[in-house]
Order: sequence, then structure tokens, then C-alpha cells
Amino acid sequence: MRVRPALTIAIPLLCAALFMRLGIWQLTRLGERKAFNRVLYSRLQTPPRPASALPADTGSGHYLRVTAHGRFLYDREIVWAGRTRRGSPGVYLLTPFAVDGRDSVVVVNRGWVYSPDAARVEHARWHERDTATVAGYVETYSAPPTSVLPGARAATVRSLDRQAVERGVGRPVDNYLIVQTSDSAIRADSVPDRLAEPVLDEGPHVFYAIQWFAFATIAIVGGVALYLRGR
Repeated sequence: MRVRPALTIAIPLLCAALFMRLGIWQLTRLGERKAFNRVLYSRLQTPPRPASALPADTGSGHYLRVTAHGRFLYDREIVWAGRTRRGSPGVYLLTPFAVDGRDSVVVVNRGWVYSPDAARVEHARWHERDTATVAGYVETYSAPPTSVLPGARAATVRSLDRQAVERGVGRPVDNYLIVQTSDSAIRADSVPDRLAEPVLDEGPHVFYAIQWFAFATIAIVGGVALYLRGR
């Protein structure tokens, strides 16, 4: 008979300890997010640099502003399928960009276009100038290996896997991508909808932390109440 009162208080306290730990974890995530935002802000505030001047370490170059002059290879363009925008299905256009004096090509994410099945598009409709100077920020390949799916005219990838992108392009590609933000104003119908810069926010971590701490409080108060009622 003594076991039941002990369990009545022990189980809620164990739950409260778990909830407290989850709340602390969310605060830790908040600190990491703030640190990341400081790095991101500092990199986005730097003057644009040529693609040839990017550091070899992809981690150091991530989100740096960059410019590049060269020629788009539309015949080797691939699409990143399954990209929604404002609730509409579509794809991102990943277009190889041949920079003068380099054997490899830089893949440029030219932006989002509508696609009914979120996989296939009419590539010719979205051609811009062949020779151009693009400006944007640096993105890196971080997704696990995936397969390349054959499309109507070009390869289709489901994530930013460098091996899949390279097989689709058919030429060596750089470690970096350029997310194009130049010409981001409202343009003609034939210009892809450029992607915005990364958002600097703190995410939902504070809300989740408060939620877990509230659960811990409820578990403690409820456990004590049940224990005293049982006594």
C-alpha cells in the first residue's frame, strides 16, 4: 500500500524533469540560432566578391555575397523538383554558368517557376540572356546522395546533392551554388521568381520552451495534489 503514494509523486516528478530538460534544450537551440543569425548577418553585410575569390572551405563561404560574369548553359539546365511557393507547385531552375577561365561550371539557382506537377517545365520559356553578370549569395550542397530522375528535356533532382546535380549537368561543378537575387524586382513573365535572402528570425524556440516549462509546472502541481489527496 505504500508503493502507490510513492508512485503518485514519483511519476509526475519524473515527467516534470523530462519536460524541464526539453525546455532547456529549446533554449539551447535558441542560443545556437542567435549565433547563426549573427554569422549570417555579418556575411550578408559584406561587399560582393567575385566567385573566383571565394574561400576553399565551403563553411566559410556559405551565405557570402558573390558576383560572377559568364555564360548560361541552358541546354544543360536541370530542375529541383517539389518546390512550392505561396501554396503553388513549382520547381527551382538550376542553370550551369560557365565563368571565363574556369573548367568547372557554377550552378546558379535562377529562381522558382510554376509547374503543375512540380517536376516538369518548358525550359525555353524561361531563357534569359546568354551572357550575364549574376549577383546573389553562396549556397552549398548538403543533401545526402539521391538519384537523378530523367525529365522531358533535362535532369530532375529532389535535393541539393552535388553528385546528382553534376550527373545531370554532365560537367564538373563547383562546390558552391549561387542563389541569384539580382533582377529580383517584378519582371516579365519569362523571368523566374528570384529567391529572397535567408530570413533572420529566432524561430519558435521561445514558444516551445515556455510550453515545456508549463507542462513541467502542471506535472509538479498535479503530482503534489494527487499525493496529498491520496494521503
